[in-house]
Amino acid sequence: MPDWGRRRAPGLRRSDLAARAGVSVECTAHTRSAPPRRDVRPSVLRTLGLLEPGIAVVTNRLGDVLARTTGFEAVTRGSGLLDADMPNLTRYVFTDPRARTFFADWDEVADERAFELWHGPSGASFEWFTAELAPAAGPDFTRRLNRHVVPRRGPLRLHHPSGCDLELVREPLELPEDAQQLVVFLPAGEATARAVDGLAGRSAGRLRAV
Repeated sequence: MPDWGRRRAPGLRRSDLAARAGVSVECTAHTRSAPPRRDVRPSVLRTLGLLEPGIAVVTNRLGDVLARTTGFEAVTRGSGLLDADMPNLTRYVFTDPRARTFFADWDEVADERAFELWHGPSGASFEWFTAELAPAAGPDFTRRLNRHVVPRRGPLRLHHPSGCDLELVREPLELPEDAQQLVVFLPAGEATARAVDGLAGRSAGRLRAV
């Protein structure tokens, strides 16, 4: 089995890992698994295509951005979220200073990402990722991770780098077979709908596929 190295997330209890993995505490000392699935099934990609030019994204529990619509690219353009070769929402929230401006309610988003990571697909994958993320994210990440706070998940408010403010309602669709989510974002009001049209280069009044 591959050795992912020594756990480096301060305050992370092995009992938490065991609870998430559904195994005994002793097993977590010896069990390792590969990182979670990052491929997206063709049928999910076709579904995502039907949502164009709406705002939608496929992620896994760790926050990897696995597939997205052009609408999602438009509302995140200039934020830095998609700059990496393998964009990751959790890493962006905790390690990129631009995230604190982009997300109007950064604290709530940070709690959401920490909860999703704790709620990840397996204890071993969870440990593998926190060993990579925790040293870069610092003690605030670890504190939130160990709180296990169930997030409120209200509307997502964004300060777009272009200067417009967006408020989006989120509709998550679970893909349990893949431990992934397809999340659709809908404008919460007409002002956001017009702003999204402008960001995507669409003329106002055009029907929006969502």
